[in-house]
Amino acid sequence: MIVYAESSAVLCWLLGESRASEVARILGGADRVVASVVTGIECARAVVRGATVGAITRVQARALIQSYRDVEVGWDRVELHDRVMDRAGAPFPVEPIRTLDAIHVASAAIAHEAFGPVTMLSFDERVRANAAALGLPVLPVEAGSISS
Repeated sequence: MIVYAESSAVLCWLLGESRASEVARILGGADRVVASVVTGIECARAVVRGATVGAITRVQARALIQSYRDVEVGWDRVELHDRVMDRAGAPFPVEPIRTLDAIHVASAAIAHEAFGPVTMLSFDERVRANAAALGLPVLPVEAGSISS
């Protein structure tokens, strides 16, 4: 299975939220993990924001960012090239969709074309709805709510 790791799921795992073990199991069971270069930026911003508001310490923030970098090394990254930007700027099946979410869905669709069937791993309902409408399987089966 090829899994596209969208930021909401990666942050769930990284921050140890209630469904982190489920995300870890899905990522660990994947034959290939794909993520946008945007994922690392979003994760870093969330961790920095957490340290800024006092939810985590700066030491914890550095460790979390390093954990992400260590894992991401084994992933395929989708760059923000013209095809991704053009697709992200075009209409989606389920509108409205925010810019970063559109970049993730566009990246997953392009990874699907390049690598074969891609499963979207996300807790974000806009991302999930658009991925499903484009024919991509979505995990986890039930998104439910997470604390981020």
